[in-house]
Amino acid sequence: MTSSPVSSTPILRRTLAWSAAAAVVLALIAGGTGYAVDGTDGLWSGLIGVLLAFVFLAITAGSILFANRWFGDPIYVQLFFAIVLGGWLLKLGVFLVVMIVLSGQPWIAPLVFFLSIVAGVVLSLVVDMIVLMRMRLPHVSDIGLPTVNPEDEVEGPGRQASGTAEEER
Repeated sequence: MTSSPVSSTPILRRTLAWSAAAAVVLALIAGGTGYAVDGTDGLWSGLIGVLLAFVFLAITAGSILFANRWFGDPIYVQLFFAIVLGGWLLKLGVFLVVMIVLSGQPWIAPLVFFLSIVAGVVLSLVVDMIVLMRMRLPHVSDIGLPTVNPEDEVEGPGRQASGTAEEER
């Protein structure tokens, strides 16, 4: 895989990887706590809450990573915002459908479900903060600097150094 010229790509990849690992740990904690509080219903409520929190985080980061594939294209900005906005709309739609479907289920422990979603969101924010604080990102990124000074160019055929034309007159 080739590296992306967009400076946010490694940050988002690392955020997704760390968030996945943290979500597994949180799922074990939420599932265990849910099981201790409300039995099997609490177990499933905790696991589903953490899964939803991770999926919503992954949709945003994944849509940005996907949109960065068109970096350098003349319509990159339009594609980027269309893809990211589409991801947000997808998140909203999935959230509404999941909440409507799960609201009437007798096996959902509402408090465990709610707290596991909140814990998942807080955990994703902590992971984002840690990743951003540890990443080394230049202050000016995604820019190409010139490699040759125009004043240092060698004189080509038919060109004269500055001042020589005036000296010959």
